[in-house]
Amino acid sequence: MIMVNKNGKNTQILIVDDEPLIRKSLYEILRIDGYRVQMAETGEAALGILKKERIDIVVTDFQLPKMNGIQLLEEVKHWSPKTEVILVTGYGTIESAVTAMKKGASDYITKPINDSEIKIVIQKLIERKQIVAENEELKQIIAKGRRDHFCDLIGASARIQEVYRIIDSVASSNATILITGESGTGKGLIARAIHQTDQTRKDKPFVEISCGALTETLLESELFGHMKGAFTGAIKDKEGRFEYARGGTIFLDEIDAFSPTLQVKLLRVLQEGIFERVGDNLPRRAEARIIVATNQDLTDLVRQGKFREDLYYRINVICVPVPPLRDRKEDIPILIDHFLKKYCAINNKKVTGMSGDVQKMFIEYSWPGNIRELENAIEGAVIMTKGAAINKTDVPNFSKFAPDHLKSSKSPEKNLKRAVEQPEKEHIISILKDCNWNRNKAAASLGVNRTTLYNKMKKYNISEETI
Repeated sequence: MIMVNKNGKNTQILIVDDEPLIRKSLYEILRIDGYRVQMAETGEAALGILKKERIDIVVTDFQLPKMNGIQLLEEVKHWSPKTEVILVTGYGTIESAVTAMKKGASDYITKPINDSEIKIVIQKLIERKQIVAENEELKQIIAKGRRDHFCDLIGASARIQEVYRIIDSVASSNATILITGESGTGKGLIARAIHQTDQTRKDKPFVEISCGALTETLLESELFGHMKGAFTGAIKDKEGRFEYARGGTIFLDEIDAFSPTLQVKLLRVLQEGIFERVGDNLPRRAEARIIVATNQDLTDLVRQGKFREDLYYRINVICVPVPPLRDRKEDIPILIDHFLKKYCAINNKKVTGMSGDVQKMFIEYSWPGNIRELENAIEGAVIMTKGAAINKTDVPNFSKFAPDHLKSSKSPEKNLKRAVEQPEKEHIISILKDCNWNRNKAAASLGVNRTTLYNKMKKYNISEETI
């Protein structure tokens, strides 16, 4: 959008008239007011100028040789849609001028040309272009703000912008959505963003279940409900999450934790849209949009026979891959600013920022715990700092953020999968040691549930006795 000053400076005007006296008269009138003015004798000559240079306003006579004013108007709007066109017409052709207005002319004036009238018409056009340009600029600012903070998601990097684009595209569909990504990347926030962006579901329930935190029996009961007496402790009928989420969204986090039996039951929900409560034979309709998430490679679990292939294809209708924080480091300063404001408000602190060396260290760190780990680090730093800016001494467990912390004196790992896993293992060990091997505190510090921590410890053979 070309910004046009109200005082006329930088406004480019093209006078098109085959009568030299009128052409030169208009030229002088407008030049005195500070406009940049060019002249053309014919419509063809005017188009030649328009194709080479930026023209803000064209003032053209209606009667021109070969190409009349309306024909020139149509060509101008084809080559430069934002160029304004003022038509100069005689009394007998006013009807044609009105036709030109319908085709996109901005205004018209009649002969004989009044100096004051044409100045007023041009000034109004300039002011209108200025308002349009300012509105467009404001829209861009608002759009940028929305994309920096989208439904509680934060980031402006190309990777996260692609996530925003996918959310916009899929929100109103009924398709099952699979969200993949490492722990702490914000998969739950993305599921909620999809729900909030869906105009038909946003006011209905959003139900989230951490599947890895429940046993098979409890998870089945939570999902589908149960009847009184269905098992020990079932003292009354209970509505399941699928029933409660009717018309809304049900978010199944850690879908990889589903047992083979529950996988079959979820597959039936996806295929037939029905389920039964535990201890009941009455089919019930599942009327919630299903979003699932995992931090595991489901294709690998399918190959191992731990996850049903048919279920995988059913939940993977649309996949939203969430990038790890180390792949969107340009978002770290934005996230730092957000979390500083958040925890200053919570803790009644007045921390305005962090030292350059701490921010540099945070940007260079690999963040195996992703956004959740960054948030925890900033929360601790805000609590610890006594000044207006966070320094190295304010950062809990400062040593782990040092650039060489994750480097090993051993020869480099050549296997890609083990090389990627090694930093995560060492980070978990570090947090467990800091928490004196208290699993609950370590899980909270890592920003994961206790079941996930146990699974990681088992995967990496981590125990207090072996370390």
